Amino acid sequence: MEKLLRNGITLAIIGKPNAGKSSLLNAILKEERAIVTDIEGTTRDTIEELIQIDGIPVKIIDTAGIRETDNEIEKIGIKKSLEIAQKADLVIAIIDASKILEEEDREIFKLLEGKKGIVLLNKVDKNIVLREKEIEKEVGNRTVISISALNKIGIDKIYETISKMYKFNEISIDDSFQVTNERHKQAIRNMLVHITNAKEAIEKQMPIDVVTISITDILEEIGKITGESVSEDIISEIFKKFCLGK
Repeated sequence: MEKLLRNGITLAIIGKPNAGKSSLLNAILKEERAIVTDIEGTTRDTIEELIQIDGIPVKIIDTAGIRETDNEIEKIGIKKSLEIAQKADLVIAIIDASKILEEEDREIFKLLEGKKGIVLLNKVDKNIVLREKEIEKEVGNRTVISISALNKIGIDKIYETISKMYKFNEISIDDSFQVTNERHKQAIRNMLVHITNAKEAIEKQMPIDVVTISITDILEEIGKITGESVSEDIISEIFKKFCLGK
């Protein structure tokens, strides 16, 4: 879970040319980040962007369309797409619902094997040829979502599916403090020791100078996290708030 909070997840969008990968990226980002045309093979290289889902960073990679081709430049992009799909934490395979299922689509489905994956049935705003049930037979227990990337239909369902898949809803970001920096962790460990020392000194009614040392140490550890230094005025202000031995 700590690695998830620190590094997030890498999400690769794969599919045949003109399946709607770039439109999907734009819909998720809510901006025109990728060029969208009716010409197949427009995306020859990857496009990477970072978003957050329930406070968790997600790096989205839009890849080149996967298909058989004689174009050497396109072949390089396809090879890179396959490598990214293999390394990604989550793979989204997108197919065109307005076209019949082809063997190239099935080859793309194979890239989901052994990985977390979602299948998107895109372009449902057009004349639909493919249905979710048909795709579910091809991909087993993978989640299949009908969308229109161009018209922003079904995008929220993608967010919800990813959140449930990684149980993001069980990670509290707003209501609790998550520490992922090792240096900050050590500072907190040191603080706990100094807090214990200060508490024991107060309970034993030790001289104020002894407690001051522990309080100063606590504030210095906090300063390592916040970047603020401890001044004598802060220490004096703290000890105005209570009197030892009472």
